[in-house]
Amino acid sequence: MSDEERGKTTVSNDPITRRDFLNSTLLASGAALLSHISPAQLLAQGSSQVADNFTGYGGVGDYAGSNGNTEAVLTAGHGIRDGAYESLTNVIDTGETFDCAVVGGGISGLAAALLFQRETGHKLSCLVLENHPIFGGEAKQNDFEVDGHRLSAHQGSAVFWVPYPYSFIGHFYDSIALRAPRFEYQKWGSREPEMPLSKTPYDMQGEMPKTYGFYFGPKFGQKPGTWLIGPWGNKLNGAPLTAQQKVELLKWRSGGTPEARPKYHGDPVSRYLDSITLEEHMMQLFGISRETIRTFLCPVEGGGSGLGPDALSAYADYAADLLHPLPRDDSDQMFPGGNAGIARQMIKTLISDSISGANTIAGVNNGRVNFAALDRPGQETRVRLSATVVAVQHEGDPTKSQFVSVTYAKDGKLYKVRARSSVVAGGCWTAKHIVRDLPSTHREAYEQFYRSPCMMANVAVRNWRFLYKMGITGCRWFEGIGNYTEVRKLPIFGAPSPTICPDSPTVLTLKILYSYPGLPTQDQGIRGRTEMIGTSFKEYEQQIRDQFSDMFSSSGFDAKRDIAGIILNRWGHAYLNPQPGFFFGKDGKPAPSEVLRGAPFGRIAFANTDLAGIMDHRCSILEADRAVRQLLDQVITQDFKS
Repeated sequence: MSDEERGKTTVSNDPITRRDFLNSTLLASGAALLSHISPAQLLAQGSSQVADNFTGYGGVGDYAGSNGNTEAVLTAGHGIRDGAYESLTNVIDTGETFDCAVVGGGISGLAAALLFQRETGHKLSCLVLENHPIFGGEAKQNDFEVDGHRLSAHQGSAVFWVPYPYSFIGHFYDSIALRAPRFEYQKWGSREPEMPLSKTPYDMQGEMPKTYGFYFGPKFGQKPGTWLIGPWGNKLNGAPLTAQQKVELLKWRSGGTPEARPKYHGDPVSRYLDSITLEEHMMQLFGISRETIRTFLCPVEGGGSGLGPDALSAYADYAADLLHPLPRDDSDQMFPGGNAGIARQMIKTLISDSISGANTIAGVNNGRVNFAALDRPGQETRVRLSATVVAVQHEGDPTKSQFVSVTYAKDGKLYKVRARSSVVAGGCWTAKHIVRDLPSTHREAYEQFYRSPCMMANVAVRNWRFLYKMGITGCRWFEGIGNYTEVRKLPIFGAPSPTICPDSPTVLTLKILYSYPGLPTQDQGIRGRTEMIGTSFKEYEQQIRDQFSDMFSSSGFDAKRDIAGIILNRWGHAYLNPQPGFFFGKDGKPAPSEVLRGAPFGRIAFANTDLAGIMDHRCSILEADRAVRQLLDQVITQDFKS
């Protein structure tokens, strides 16, 4: 059955839970599980189709087999962590030698390949090794076919901002044919009164206009639940909250004083903020209680770093703002599939026939990936997919070595290539394991990088009239699965129609975070991964259907009729969680990222957005630029001299 046929079968009128997924048992969670048990083992009870039961439906098109960390990807990653590749026996030497081997084919890895290609005048060779079945890392998309309409949504990385035209990011966008980064979006297509719609999944979550709603359920003594529409215009009147909670939330909504915000990276305010938690800062800034923060603002108001304010450096809430996009209200933009659009523009620039169609935004967005073109012998840059790097090591003394050996697992076998240099652009959780001769200083630095999971659930609905009847296009809730969602209009070049109305099919995205306020940062990440991995697709699917039914059935929503498909994208290490001291160091010690960013280790340089502490694709590109320049200045140049 083709991806398209599979998609058409899935969006039938039958309940989603009848999609041949066998029953499974949610096993007890606990931090100890992650150290020893794979996703397959966690879900093994009661099912003989483990991969389906964990990974679930993947949609249609190029990304159908790569929704988040699939069971196969997680198992390979856990093999690295658990020492399955320590001995490196029966390794097949491909006989290939490259000038640069890039570990990781996400935004940072693809940017490193592009910049290496460009800065060397297209004269040197580069191999990109990516562990997923398609490039992009967390910048991938899900595609649905709903009643004849093709819909896209993001798996992870979502938004980009229009840059200053002469900035580094502006020039980089130009170089990948992203020359008109302010898109035209769908227009209102109904005679009924228009309601404002978002361009991104986060527009209304920040603005919360009069068409935004708060839902209060059993946690607040509401059975059935109750809605408050336009909560801020009503000053929370009618909300089932205490008078003190209302006062504190209105204080938070006021925004505090501008003097408390840093002006530039490294100024006294930013350094002070990095010495305290975001929760402490919010308590000081707004005069609100810890209880209010943890009940209503956690984990959403976590500085975009996965966990709640209790676990993060206060500076995490401001760091991304100092990347300075254009100061316009329409600066934030989004491809139909999030920053998968940027990854696609990059791969098209690297390998011209890697995506069918013209090298334009519309052509690349709507084209199909030519997988055969990615890894052809003899071409300047090659991208090898489903290749999990398990070891990167200098051949001999790192200070004198002429080559780096890179070993990767693919199709159940181990292979080895040689490279004159390497950019390790994968996440910190694997980099610290795969660089075999990493010095103790670097290992100690990596131990200060904590990560937490995120699951992005995309729910395709046949229409959103149930929301229109309620007078909302976005909402937030404080219990159950997820925290918020909103209706998004798409750019014209990737939309099924140039207009949108309440009867249009759409995708509602739930970002599901795993925070446990009060626990240490690292422990929260471990516990969250255990919960996310130990829950079957079917159980998550049922939770989402129940959540939507609880919130929307009063306005005519019927889960069996209205939900056309659900795709889960599980990211075990989605967010770096920068703790106090991460950005500027503490106790007289340097920031952990500076140890890794300061210079190459022998012939290996490190990239990835981890090192900036800011979960933003712009940092992925900036870190790649730094790493490539370090190799060119301090490694490759020396080769030519010798």
